[in-house]
Amino acid sequence: MKKTICILLAVVMVIGMLAGCGSSKTETAQSAPAGSSDAPAAAAASDTASAGSEAPAAPLKIAVIGPFTGAAALYGNACRYGAQVAADEINALGGMQIELLCEDDEHDPEKSVNAYNTVLDQGAQMIAGTTTTSPCLAVSAQAFEDRVFMLTPSASSNKVPEGKDNMYQVCFEDPAMGVFSAQIIAENALGTKVAVIYNNADDYSTGIYQNFKTKSAELGLEIVSETTFTDDTTDFSVQVAAAKDAGADLVFLPIYYTPASMILQTAKTMDYAPIFFGVDGMDGILDMEGFDASLAEGVILLTPFSAFSEDARTVDFVAKYQAADPSGSAPNQFAADAYDAIYALYNASVAAGITGDTPYDEACELLIAQFATLQYSGLTGEMTWTSDGRVSKMPAAYVIKDGSYVAFGE
Repeated sequence: MKKTICILLAVVMVIGMLAGCGSSKTETAQSAPAGSSDAPAAAAASDTASAGSEAPAAPLKIAVIGPFTGAAALYGNACRYGAQVAADEINALGGMQIELLCEDDEHDPEKSVNAYNTVLDQGAQMIAGTTTTSPCLAVSAQAFEDRVFMLTPSASSNKVPEGKDNMYQVCFEDPAMGVFSAQIIAENALGTKVAVIYNNADDYSTGIYQNFKTKSAELGLEIVSETTFTDDTTDFSVQVAAAKDAGADLVFLPIYYTPASMILQTAKTMDYAPIFFGVDGMDGILDMEGFDASLAEGVILLTPFSAFSEDARTVDFVAKYQAADPSGSAPNQFAADAYDAIYALYNASVAAGITGDTPYDEACELLIAQFATLQYSGLTGEMTWTSDGRVSKMPAAYVIKDGSYVAFGE
């Protein structure tokens, strides 16, 4: 009997304890408003702390998509670290903070779309990218459907913003580079016979070539050799031999630095020394690992930025960039363009009232409205934008001398 009574008492005590936990929980949830004298001590302390300091605002999330590995990695990493310098400067101001979401696309359109989907899943509100043209064409088509604003630092094809009101550019377009190159060559009588070597598998290279050819015909430049290659080409003996055999005293290279470096090496092997004239894709050739910089001596190229400038703003950027880039390399035009892209997006976002909580589709429409009147003075020039996303600024020409850039004509 005593054993039975003990069991019953134990059961009653357990039931009482469970009822007490439930009652306590209910009373806490229904107690006096937080901060009042009747509120639990822990809740009061928590609310007092919240009242004393607001929770930090959500950062503005900007995606940076580009080739951080692979053949075009020099460009993608330049954009990545240039963007980081800008974000660090902005964050140091203490206002709205910037969070960069960086994804590697290996200069591959399909992988770039995958990277785009990844950053959207991570909460990206806008994109500073992509770095190269072919991936940008693929990603911008998807972003147009999704209503995500894109500002590419370096994809220069005029096809990039075509038909897409949310796609903007920081770099000057391929047509401008092709036209401006022909004008410099003609006006300065740099060559009487011109050869062109371009990548017919690349929108960037093909676009510049086509506009160069058209403008050359208008200006009376004689193109005596036109040869092509693809992304997989590693032997340029046929192309260089064709230029040499045609008697070309100037070779126009609307291409990236990797094939350009091989062409310069091949020309030396063939004892062929014309003037080589390139565009912004050749910027960075001096920083290629294992490249003999003497091969680029006298090369003329278009770029809106020179890391060798003594301008105070440029000097400051170069120092910060070299501290951010693990390789310690000097920034090229792509780095400066990405720096300008982040600042342009930040300035437009602040003006539009965009915060870290603004959905990307809403931010897109607000940014489109802002860029219609936005004026930005950056490392790469004075910029305004047309309603179709094209930037208005002037390219500049430099000559490589003694391993540095010298303004053309000086």
